[in-house]
Amino acid sequence: MEFLFAITIGVLVASSVYLMLSNHLLRFIFGLVLISNAANLTIFVAGRLTDGAPPLIPEGADAPLGDIANALPQALVLTAIVIGFGLFAFAIVLVFRAWTSLNSLTPDDMRLAEPEEAHK
Repeated sequence: MEFLFAITIGVLVASSVYLMLSNHLLRFIFGLVLISNAANLTIFVAGRLTDGAPPLIPEGADAPLGDIANALPQALVLTAIVIGFGLFAFAIVLVFRAWTSLNSLTPDDMRLAEPEEAHK
């Protein structure tokens, strides 16, 4: 099962790098989301996939009994999903602002601070 996840992570990273290297701002944002999902899946798989019980400690015991699921990767991934969604929402607002101000989403057309003869 981990092999299938490793292939999926590789495909996500490869497609995100392809999108991030394209010369378009919206594709870059989608590549950023894909690489974030690949990182989340990597963290989740690194926590070992088991069919254990929920990580609960019975009353009166000092430690959980038997095989339990690892709660740390699940908590990290949940936090990363929330932060990633906030980053995506902020980036989409910036892309919309760039589109309304400059009427373009290519980085070469967004060079307002440089004179024309600088990038010829």
